[in-house]
Amino acid sequence: MIKTVIRLRNDMVIVFDESGEQIPVYQGFYPEVRESILADAPAGSVFNHWFGYSLEPETVTGESW
Repeated sequence: MIKTVIRLRNDMVIVFDESGEQIPVYQGFYPEVRESILADAPAGSVFNHWFGYSLEPETVTGESW
């Protein structure tokens, strides 16, 4: 189950489950995986942008992700 989604500045997406394990089927370039992630992510999933050099990603809503 999708728990955390991170979009990087190069438009790559990394997805983790509730155990912190990556979910490869949802990972890839943003335009290619966006719809499937938004369709399958349960309520309570955390969406992030990590576009800069900050130590932590910025949490955003699923709608603005």
